Amino acid sequence: MASSFNLADSDTLIHLSNGDLTLLISELVADASSVQRKLSAETLAASMNAYYFLYAGALVFMMQAGFAMLCAGSLREKNIKNIMLKNLLDACVGALGFWVCGYGIAYGSKDNSDEPTFVGDEFWILRGEFEVDDTYHSWFFQFAFAATAATIVSGAVAERCQMTAYACYSLFLTAWVYPVVVHQIWSVNGYLSAFRSDKQFLNGVGVIDFAGCGVVHMVGGISAMIGAAVLGPRAGRFDPLTGAVDDPMPGHNAALVVLGTFLLWFGWYGFNPGSTLCIHECEFVAAKTATTTTLAAAAGCIVNLGLHKSISGILSLEEACNGALAGLVGITSACSVVEPWAAVIIGGVGAIFYTIGAKICLRFQIDDPVNATAVHFFAGAWGLLAPRSEETRLNSSHSQD
Repeated sequence: MASSFNLADSDTLIHLSNGDLTLLISELVADASSVQRKLSAETLAASMNAYYFLYAGALVFMMQAGFAMLCAGSLREKNIKNIMLKNLLDACVGALGFWVCGYGIAYGSKDNSDEPTFVGDEFWILRGEFEVDDTYHSWFFQFAFAATAATIVSGAVAERCQMTAYACYSLFLTAWVYPVVVHQIWSVNGYLSAFRSDKQFLNGVGVIDFAGCGVVHMVGGISAMIGAAVLGPRAGRFDPLTGAVDDPMPGHNAALVVLGTFLLWFGWYGFNPGSTLCIHECEFVAAKTATTTTLAAAAGCIVNLGLHKSISGILSLEEACNGALAGLVGITSACSVVEPWAAVIIGGVGAIFYTIGAKICLRFQIDDPVNATAVHFFAGAWGLLAPRSEETRLNSSHSQD
């Protein structure tokens, strides 16, 4: 509110009546209150967004427990302590690797330009301008994603990988491999980024990957497939003459598999809705993302359950769980831009891609005890295609209009 009095005019102040002076004071107080309310609203919004970062990051970090339970239930009982230690190492080694150089490689940009680069160039051990930018909550959120990408591999190489070798892999993936992919797709300086002003790749659009379908899940899934292939199958898994499955080596505890699946599903509500990176003025997108995430998981579970009933003749609890996870992976890229009915289709097709991937792995004798390759790589590949399909549909409808 602008004051109706000219305070620079001393004569005005002298001749003010008591009523006018009261009005002047009221206007000044109103102006100060308006400024204070604006500053308070901005501070509150920033605090809400920072808290949302931390909350979503904590949900994603809880996925470590989900992976641990899923792997424990899918393996033989004699190897439980081994896989638990590997999951713990993923979180600890991953945190150190992402602190030393991972975050800097992913998001560092000294000149603050949008010119494309291969890797970032600052924020080593969170030094430089990191504290000035007040991005500690961002580091924590991104670390949880990096640890998730590394943990995907633990079940795929279980029961035949030395602990030291696994720790070295986890460090290498979180400190170099994963950050490079993040920089290329999620940083404004990446060659494949959809955030660049001059999107020269992929028809001028860039890679649409809202929450990490390719960045997180495909990176982990490809690493899982390569690791399992290099290590070879577990002794006695395949017939040496025919190559057929000789021993299915089922998991020892279905209850842990279900518990792990629900923990992962719960963590996905930090993974997908949390990728809005804010809650103030982003609440609609976050809520829609939670809805599409739920529907895709449900559809993936039902489709995979029916699909494997037709293949094997039994209702498989483990395949129902993997179907839900495949649906979650499939929707991760497009969760914020598709309609709920499309999320159901994406989740169902994700389960089909998962089943095809699992069969391919068996065909080439890639022994993946938890089917991490099929869930995260094959369903993830479908998930990256889903936003492109939606964009084609929208462009087609617009051209008809």
